[in-house]
Amino acid sequence: MILVTGSAGFIGFHLSLKLLEKGYDVVGIDNMNNYYDPKLKENRNSILTKFPNYRFHYMDIKDKASVTNIFDKYRPEYVIHLAAQAGVRYSFINPDAYIESNILGFYNILEACKIFKPKHLLFASSSSVYGNSQELPFSIEDRADKPISLYAATKRSNELFAYVYSYTYGIPTTGLRFFTVYGPWGRPDMAYFKFTKSILEDKQIELYNNGCVKRDFTYIDDITESLIRLIDKIPNNEKSQNKAPYKVYNIGNKHPIDVEELVNILERIIGKKAKRVYKELPEGDVLITYADTTELEKAIGFSPKTQLEEGLKKFYEWYKTYYGIEV
Repeated sequence: MILVTGSAGFIGFHLSLKLLEKGYDVVGIDNMNNYYDPKLKENRNSILTKFPNYRFHYMDIKDKASVTNIFDKYRPEYVIHLAAQAGVRYSFINPDAYIESNILGFYNILEACKIFKPKHLLFASSSSVYGNSQELPFSIEDRADKPISLYAATKRSNELFAYVYSYTYGIPTTGLRFFTVYGPWGRPDMAYFKFTKSILEDKQIELYNNGCVKRDFTYIDDITESLIRLIDKIPNNEKSQNKAPYKVYNIGNKHPIDVEELVNILERIIGKKAKRVYKELPEGDVLITYADTTELEKAIGFSPKTQLEEGLKKFYEWYKTYYGIEV
């Protein structure tokens, strides 16, 4: 039995779908919040609920009693914690949501793991923990102690909380620093999604820092493949300098690309020019993300490799179908 939190979210949905197709029993929980269109989450979840080996619970992880009850009812062998309040810029608008979900919610998950002792807890962190580090590529050996947004700070806090619980209570724990995940069924607040919509609707798109912002775009199928391979890769404290059975990995494509080039690719795929507007970099945004995935490759013999144009083509085909667009 695998518990996936945030199962109706972008990554949670894709991971749950792959696990269900492989025959795993999956319990999914999600609060279906309105950070972006809840209908997209409902449609993702409707696909999952067609599987007889999927059980879904509508709930919020900030409710400790509900979290404890789910663990008590199902006694999951593995927990994959993906539920969180996402978005760097939104953390400046509604900071309470990040404290409630990313701090209090994660604490509740850790407390339940302390009691019910799953074989392995995997949890989502973020490339944003590196802040504006000048050490490239970003390595898990970097200190990552200068986040520049509340979102990033909550994700780094998650890593520290997880280490404490792993060290103190012997919970095998793996943190996953995701790098700009994209693909079908993605989040509408992400640049590639917004740009596609704006290009099709002849609306302006905003590019920051003269388009010179680099992101290590990582295709969703590479993310789920990595996660599934990591489920049984339980950290072994006997082989680690740390006493805790704890590990963190970068999951990125190892190939940062200017956001300007992202737009160029979308223009080729869509067959239409974008209306660019250049603006200053927003507060909290970093100039570059660039993953060193050496440790991930050592652990699972795999690292993300899908080329951006290939992944964007798949996203665009989904987008046209989902929104009923004829071009």
